[in-house]
Amino acid sequence: MVVDNDAGMTGQSSAAIPALVFDEEHVSVLVGTSAIAGPFMVGGASIVIGQAGTVIIVEASDTPARSGVWSAEEVRLVGSAPAPVTERLMGAPRDTDENSLPIHIAVRLGEEVLDLGTAKVTQAGASDGVLTHCEMRLEEPLSRQLLDRVRPSPSPVDLPGLEWIGNVNGDRAAALERFVTGWYPTAGAAEPPATCTPSRLPAGLRQLYRLAKQRPGALGTQNSILPEPDLHTDHLGEMVVFGVENQGGFFWSLLNRSGIGGGSMR
Repeated sequence: MVVDNDAGMTGQSSAAIPALVFDEEHVSVLVGTSAIAGPFMVGGASIVIGQAGTVIIVEASDTPARSGVWSAEEVRLVGSAPAPVTERLMGAPRDTDENSLPIHIAVRLGEEVLDLGTAKVTQAGASDGVLTHCEMRLEEPLSRQLLDRVRPSPSPVDLPGLEWIGNVNGDRAAALERFVTGWYPTAGAAEPPATCTPSRLPAGLRQLYRLAKQRPGALGTQNSILPEPDLHTDHLGEMVVFGVENQGGFFWSLLNRSGIGGGSMR
């Protein structure tokens, strides 16, 4: 087994091991040479379990939706886990010693794997008996330099400007237009939806619908503004419903000042 000290780790020793050697030799030592099971995949992490311990290898990533290093002290698994992993991490039967077995954490960095030491499960959740997320605390916190390596920041992304904010307290129509045209790409030429009589809607809402003809994403996806043909009144006919929460828990509305009839405003 090839072992190199990771220079500059402020007193923390991490083994830099070629990935192939790590998988075949080092893992066997950590989990025990007999009864090795795996590797199992959970949210991008590779997990091997054995009679002597568990090894979890995560990818170097800053993506919250994938398994990985969360902070200098915490590692998280995200995703559905196979039964052996669920049993090992959520606690084995009380008459066994499995719940005290060490959990070894490592991170894959290209052609090498960094051993981050051992961790303890601090919180775990399951759905229908299947582990869905697990938080583990490292017994030795990572140095700032090492954390930057195993949880690298994503490449900078060019985002639209925030100049529109300067118009919010003055020309709100200009602020809305600069925001929508700057942050939502056009979806190509599309047939404009059927529209209601302009006087029936507030100017700001009419403007949003005009902009959304070429940029439908501006209306939202989950909690969203209804397309103009789908506007409708509430059951009393007192409010015009123009937005809905994705699970139907609530809606956005405005006073029906124009006496619009019940049902759809098509």
